Amino acid sequence: MIERNGRPTDVIDLHACIQPWTMLRPEVLEHLASDRDDMDHLWAIANEPKKLVAYLDEIGVGQAALINYPSPELMGFTSEVNDWVSQYCSVAPDRLLPVGSIHPRHIGSMAAEFDRLVKDLRIRFLIIHPTHQGFFPNAYRDDENYASLEVLYHKCEDAKIPIMFQTGTSIVPGARWKYGDPLALDDVAIDFPRLQIILAQGGRPFWMTQSFFLMRRHPNIYLELSGVPPRKLLDYFPRLDEIAHRTLFGSDWPSPGVRNLRKNIDDFWALPLDADLKRRILSENARELLQLG
Repeated sequence: MIERNGRPTDVIDLHACIQPWTMLRPEVLEHLASDRDDMDHLWAIANEPKKLVAYLDEIGVGQAALINYPSPELMGFTSEVNDWVSQYCSVAPDRLLPVGSIHPRHIGSMAAEFDRLVKDLRIRFLIIHPTHQGFFPNAYRDDENYASLEVLYHKCEDAKIPIMFQTGTSIVPGARWKYGDPLALDDVAIDFPRLQIILAQGGRPFWMTQSFFLMRRHPNIYLELSGVPPRKLLDYFPRLDEIAHRTLFGSDWPSPGVRNLRKNIDDFWALPLDADLKRRILSENARELLQLG
């Protein structure tokens, strides 16, 4: 790990929201851009990958995973987001990690689309965003419309491709919060014990205790910290040190709640945690999980 003044300079942000904003529904874009004074900078980054790499260099982030998922009804994103993020990240594949998704209501063959994403588009891991896509992660158990989720989970197990599940609430108007309950992942972890499950955003704010105990119960669940203000992290997860070996740093930048990615990293580094645990969370755990060079 490269360090400067005792701090790592190769942080891995496992949850950056650089997306094709031209696909967004106008009302969603207006909501997400409200009260920001840096939209010109963000638009430039969304249109030019090299500008994102330059920004990551400036703030000491080594690699960033770019979260993208189809959500045509709520967000406006179609399955074309997968092709977009693959092409965007191809400009700097050693720095930018493409993250895609498959929506079971908007795909023909789940197996064929999985192979396309992983083999052709080189997607590094997948995301399911229940509050924006409108289904529970364990819907395969009682709804034939989501039976293809079993295919997806088996394929990910066999290929050792992690799946990130967004948990907790969402500020997007129309998002269905009930789908953000992480308890549904108890079923998934039991039914697919080899599936590497990333529990994004820790079930904020209603289900953080549940998230902690899900991690304690299931060794195949990882906790990802995006969307949780670092200064409040130990208030929400006072026993974070017990699960630090499966905890991953993510920012959710540039969502409205994350103004400055560098400040998030500095606030995390200021936490009263052992320095080795902070290094693990900031980069080493993600490097091991995703087998990054």
